[in-house]
Amino acid sequence: MESVLKWMEKLLFLLVLTYGCYGEPQDLSGKKFIIPVETSDSFVKLSDNVLKPVIAMTMCQRFFTEVQRDQSLFSLATPSDSKDINLCLQSKGGYKLNIRGNSVTINGLPENRNGWISFCVTWDSKTGLTQMWANGRRSASKILKPNGPINGKPSIILGQNQGSYGGGFVASQSFVGDVTDVHFWDSVISPCQIKLYMQGKNFTPGNILNWKALEFTTGGGVFKEISDYTC
Repeated sequence: MESVLKWMEKLLFLLVLTYGCYGEPQDLSGKKFIIPVETSDSFVKLSDNVLKPVIAMTMCQRFFTEVQRDQSLFSLATPSDSKDINLCLQSKGGYKLNIRGNSVTINGLPENRNGWISFCVTWDSKTGLTQMWANGRRSASKILKPNGPINGKPSIILGQNQGSYGGGFVASQSFVGDVTDVHFWDSVISPCQIKLYMQGKNFTPGNILNWKALEFTTGGGVFKEISDYTC
């Protein structure tokens, strides 16, 4: 009987991960998620508004961490590929973006581990052009050209790198720290809009993920608290 109950608990956990159990969208302005310790089960799963294949994207977020190792900042998986989009802060320096098995690393941008970083990444599948921004500074453009657009129902996770669709988490790749103001667009937004985001001013919110109208679930030791970013 005990083994059956454990099996049912695991099944329920997987169903929540895969399909989610979201409530009404919440305005998280002035709020942040805190993941205070390294675990393999602390995550934030975000409900998206993807209605068509993703052929371009911009993702922005602000994060704070003191951990000196590789950390997953953003993970998007589909049933056909668990690593459609993965953004990693690297222990050796720089940010690594992986899209469908192809990756590019960009160095020279702020990555201090004891203060807030406002970060954006853009990518266009038609040209392959990829660019990153951190605390108002931008990188040179690089080419990251995977095979075609991203298709399928996304599973979007903050705090963990998805080794499988909606799961396969590894503690050593987890994010430890604070994250806020996450937005995702299915286009490359203009540099002016990115600058407004960097400065904390009014900008057009993400049409796929919008921090001001976000549906989400959390697992493990994740806390939602008042953000100190603008204090």
